[in-house]
Amino acid sequence: MKELWIEPSTQTVPTDFIEQCDVIIKDDKAIFLSLKQEHTILSPSIENFEQLYIQDKILKINISDKTTENLIAAAAEKGAKYVIISTTNWRIIPLENLIARIKGKSKLIAEVTTAEEAKIALETLELGTDGVLLKTSQLEEIVKTIAIVKPETLKLEMTVAKIVTTKPIGNGARVCVDTCDLMTQGEGMLAGSQSAGLFLVEAEVNENPYVASRPFRVNAGSLSMYTLGNLQTTRYLQEFKAGDEVIIVNREGKIHKTNVGRIKIEIRPLILIEAQIKDKIIKTILQNAETIRVVTPKGSKPVTELVSGDEVIVHLAAKGGRHFGINVPNETVIEK
Repeated sequence: MKELWIEPSTQTVPTDFIEQCDVIIKDDKAIFLSLKQEHTILSPSIENFEQLYIQDKILKINISDKTTENLIAAAAEKGAKYVIISTTNWRIIPLENLIARIKGKSKLIAEVTTAEEAKIALETLELGTDGVLLKTSQLEEIVKTIAIVKPETLKLEMTVAKIVTTKPIGNGARVCVDTCDLMTQGEGMLAGSQSAGLFLVEAEVNENPYVASRPFRVNAGSLSMYTLGNLQTTRYLQEFKAGDEVIIVNREGKIHKTNVGRIKIEIRPLILIEAQIKDKIIKTILQNAETIRVVTPKGSKPVTELVSGDEVIVHLAAKGGRHFGINVPNETVIEK
């Protein structure tokens, strides 16, 4: 399992984000949260390296040339438990070299400042580093990096709504999202007419007599439906294109990210679905076909078979309005 270390540039990082990390760096100390241990980080130089006792120690070394790369390899041979590495200029090649040289000897932690850099470090040479040290207090970068390093810790709150009515509404443009991943039963994407209430639409994972299953695809609904662009913002389905990240969700709210392989927009018969949770009515518009299924507490059900009283899995977003997909908590917005 990959490790996430954070060195906040300020002290404003929320506790719930900190708790999803393995190690917090503060004043050259590595604080291991689950073990409740604190270790000093050593920063050896070429001149004093031979005199240092580094067995089971944590080292931090900047790679500036082949000599410093060799120094890290030597630290692994001498039994360093962790080596935190930063790079002056080149990023990929030094990482590739070190992963090949010290994998299994010392744990390699790459210093990064963005989620994009973290993704590169964890995927370099396919094996990737053993973890990343994120140096930031930007909440968006922290959340993005958690999603990459610790996707199993991120969950959305899912709840049950009851179908009120369904209504065929004629033809319209619907969006198929073909992803770069394979989904299983109970997984799919969130889609809804209102940003505050999103239905879990199952991927095309079910076999049927007429069409082959396409477990990489979510037939996500009308092009004007909202879905999550990330955990903080929404996007319209029409906005997605090949290469964009999308969030895949299951009925328990566990999420992971994948990328769009292609977007396919076609004119198809549509169906309006309305569901109620407490005193709130939420809606979505999906393709009206037997292969389109919404996730239920125990399985999934074709939209063509939904009846009043059926239970479906939904996600209720934060209160307020949306401005270009960003939640504005105190804005009054009426969506019908």
